[in-house]
Amino acid sequence: MSSSQESNQLPPTTAITPKTPLKATTEKWFEYSVRVQPHHTDYAGVVWHGTYIAWMETARVECLRSMGMDFAELVKLGCDLPVVELSLRYHRVLQLGDIAIVKTRMAEMTGVRMYWEYRIESGDRQQVHVTGKVTLVAADREKGKIMRQLPPVVKDALTKMTEL
Repeated sequence: MSSSQESNQLPPTTAITPKTPLKATTEKWFEYSVRVQPHHTDYAGVVWHGTYIAWMETARVECLRSMGMDFAELVKLGCDLPVVELSLRYHRVLQLGDIAIVKTRMAEMTGVRMYWEYRIESGDRQQVHVTGKVTLVAADREKGKIMRQLPPVVKDALTKMTEL
């Protein structure tokens, strides 16, 4: 790998050590309802695995919006929250026409890392279809590097989230 390629890569998340760690957690789940549409499914009418990831991101962005952090405004400030780690467990399928509840919450925040949890349940909340975890980091959009600390607007909104 050339040195120009190496300089464009972000450091591993384990290399981030904040000066003043901010830890936050929330027990409250944010809920986002979806109905399975034809474009969410494969040819058998079963939800395609990548659709769940899109639903999870939508729920996370809407959760942040509900806390006063508009993602578009965050981008304008030069901050991005890229996913650096993702894991999913598929428990049972959803099919065309089903209603699902996508539940998300920030499980923990340490420095510039945010750990989110997900549960995708049936509309009647009787069955779990997917569980997942996502790790985000705050990154400077212009420099393409992980930030050393959260921008004040992000820190304030996430701290507000944990107080509810």
